[in-house]
Amino acid sequence: MIFLDKQLVISVDGMESRVAVLEDKWLAELYVERQDARSIVGSIFKGRVENVLPGMDAAFVDIGLGKNGFLYVDEVSLPEDSDSRPRKISQLLKPGQELLVQVVKDAMGSKGPRLTTQLSIPGRYLVYVPDGKMCGVSRRLSDKERQRLRRLCRDLKPDDVGVIVRTAAEGVEDKAISGDLRFLENVWSTVQRRIEDLETPASVYSEAELPMRVVRDLFNEDFSRILLDDQETARRLEGFLQATTPELVGRVETHQGAKPLFDAYGIEEEISKALKSKVDLPSGGSLIIEQTEAMTVVDVNTGRYVGRKRLEDTIVKTNLEACREVVRQMRVRDIGGIIVIDFIDMSRKGNREQVLKTLDEELGKDRTKTYVVELSPLGLVEMTRQNVTDGLRGTMTVPCPTCKGAGVVLSPQTAAVNIERRLVGLAESSTSQAFVVDVHPSVADLIARDGGNIVQRLEKATGRLFMFEGASYLPIEAHRVSAEGSREVIQGIALPVTAGQELTLRVEEKHIYNGRDGVARIGDYCVVVIDGGDRIGSEVSVVVEEATSACALAHLQVK
Repeated sequence: MIFLDKQLVISVDGMESRVAVLEDKWLAELYVERQDARSIVGSIFKGRVENVLPGMDAAFVDIGLGKNGFLYVDEVSLPEDSDSRPRKISQLLKPGQELLVQVVKDAMGSKGPRLTTQLSIPGRYLVYVPDGKMCGVSRRLSDKERQRLRRLCRDLKPDDVGVIVRTAAEGVEDKAISGDLRFLENVWSTVQRRIEDLETPASVYSEAELPMRVVRDLFNEDFSRILLDDQETARRLEGFLQATTPELVGRVETHQGAKPLFDAYGIEEEISKALKSKVDLPSGGSLIIEQTEAMTVVDVNTGRYVGRKRLEDTIVKTNLEACREVVRQMRVRDIGGIIVIDFIDMSRKGNREQVLKTLDEELGKDRTKTYVVELSPLGLVEMTRQNVTDGLRGTMTVPCPTCKGAGVVLSPQTAAVNIERRLVGLAESSTSQAFVVDVHPSVADLIARDGGNIVQRLEKATGRLFMFEGASYLPIEAHRVSAEGSREVIQGIALPVTAGQELTLRVEEKHIYNGRDGVARIGDYCVVVIDGGDRIGSEVSVVVEEATSACALAHLQVK
């Protein structure tokens, strides 16, 4: 499929760099790099082996960062005089051994960066392999162009290094390619000097910043322009293109509008959508994308789309739309690892084949390696996608401090029951006769509407007095004893309101259990306004009927 409009949109500020790939004005890929958390993929380190683990056929290597890198046996280069690969990591590496390693995957969660000793340095047209001897050419090129570039590669490269010709070299003159090779040779010479001068562990080669990497790896004749909002970045990119592909320099443009660049092109809105689990499809169906540490599950639903003819036609159209959107979301979110797509069941074999074909065509746009398994008997498509970074969610979000990433929290009823049990245990171990207990406002509301049953059960079980107060700073499952002592002291603690008091309050929300009632607040103290559920956002005059430490009940004042 040929895109009518393909653009790179680059936004740079003091905190982060962001690069968006637009295809027909739709966000197709997004790269984000924070200044204080740059990706180290492609960087080369002078490291020292810390541990060799025969049981895992791997080693941990100290590269001078907070976490040791992980080096698997298949990523260890063999000695030049080796006839066959040793099967054990212990035959290749020893603790304390120094070696050069390159990062192939950033640290993720508790795992350190993934390493290899098979070094390579990418350029505009070539990948320089210092320890290799191969002369490879991208398989995405035509056979005729591959033959031309392979002959050129053999003529240009020294015998003691390897070179891989990239897709960007298609149609490029010999002079430009040879110039790229000379540049990479100079880079490697600089790396070698740093290896000799620096103590272990140390960084000896770092990849360029994000905008330069993306332009180097992606920008070609297929793109209509690069649009930036930073003059200094634009200047550097123009210099790079002038040295490599001068015919593309004129496609670099600086954003002039008053509106921020990503807002002007709707990219901010797309980023917000990509952080949510639900994704709407054009005809009314939807995707639900749930990411876990082990895999990502995508559920396809028809939603409000009911079609016009047969059910099977409705299902097929939804599934075809899902193919396009699933792949786009994988690229935008940079989802990696195992991915399971639950398409809507189709009864006809031809329809199932059409959906799989469409999925394969869409995956052809993805530069990241993927592998798709046939449709399973349960109607599931299983696939893998190479995992290199933490993805959009890992970069831009942290687990919810309330649910700790579980996605759910305890209901107020469950929280109240658990707190009640803990307070029984507290009373048994304390000499105090009365307690003021802070709880989440929703639990306080529940206790207030409970008619005193929870308080009565506690007093019957313990013989102690308990008074509850709402505290918004507490998680829903937590409680805090804010005061304890004799009954007289605790009963004397002043409440924000008293029975019979007239107040003017703003109703903030409907009551969580009784929509007819509204909830107002005085600080963290809840006032339940009886029959005030239809007054949300309005100020009302009320008379307090009952005031407890947990909550007050009030009725609307009749004038």
